[in-house]
Amino acid sequence: MKQKLISIFLIAAMAVLCACGGADSQPRNTRQPQASDGKTKDSDKETKRTMTDPSGAEITVPQQINSIITLSPSFSEIVAALGLGDKITAYDIYSAGIEGLPSDVPTFDITNPDMEQLTALNPDIMLVTDESFFDQESPYKALIDAGTCVICIPNSMDIAGIKNNIKFLADALGVSQAGDTLLKDFNEQLEELADTAAEIPKEEHKRVYFEIAPAPNMYSFGKGVFLNEMIEWIGAENILADQSDWLTVEGETIVKADPDFIFTNVSYTDDPVKEILSRDGWADISAIANENVYLIDNNSSSQPTHNIIKAMRQMAEIIYPDYYTKAE
Repeated sequence: MKQKLISIFLIAAMAVLCACGGADSQPRNTRQPQASDGKTKDSDKETKRTMTDPSGAEITVPQQINSIITLSPSFSEIVAALGLGDKITAYDIYSAGIEGLPSDVPTFDITNPDMEQLTALNPDIMLVTDESFFDQESPYKALIDAGTCVICIPNSMDIAGIKNNIKFLADALGVSQAGDTLLKDFNEQLEELADTAAEIPKEEHKRVYFEIAPAPNMYSFGKGVFLNEMIEWIGAENILADQSDWLTVEGETIVKADPDFIFTNVSYTDDPVKEILSRDGWADISAIANENVYLIDNNSSSQPTHNIIKAMRQMAEIIYPDYYTKAE
């Protein structure tokens, strides 16, 4: 899966422009509560719940959920953390290897999954983001007509969105208590990091460049992205925070900004840190001169879930060891 990370980020960037609701802000997958034969039945009222998913679509969720398909690694992580990994009967190719998922189930491409195969699996629930078939109208009609509850959740762009998605998924999947427990732990760890960051004097704050795709086509992010919030949360500054969303980067921009630290989570090159340290024209950047270039965990820095804590701690302990290591 070469270029796994950048593929996910580029898909997410396109999806932000084509959210589940569509360009006219109306839910693309709006539908009436349906029974397994595609018609609403009064007898289903006791076995199903009507909700509105984060995309704005009305959905009918079965009370008994035995099979779940996840077409996003972030949802796979959250569902597994909620203790429902054993109910996942298929997932996207990028979810392979996530702890708590079965290893012997079908996998699918995120952007163009095999609809016939998905329909044949007949899941109770399918979780999708605005990444799948982002340019099509009602792509999941066959599954919905067959009785599957398709839940569309737009990508989280900030930490508050991550929390909202955890809460919604826990409620929709009937494990609200597990969701409360997961959120409690997440909030406590975030609060711990924030408390430590508050102790760092403003004059000690470091400036960071975080690279998610290497030269010659460098890719990073500005404000409005959860990674930017992660950097600020631990008391550092993103050198590209004057820009917005995911963005391509010119080398001259980084040289001029002169970051104190450079992070990368590129996982598809042999030695991304060495490559950055040896880039032409970058020798005078403070981070390069002081060899403050580090590889950050790929998964926890690329998926908007509770696991971002791992990447946040990594960065915090690298930048401010005198503050964060003693807080352990």
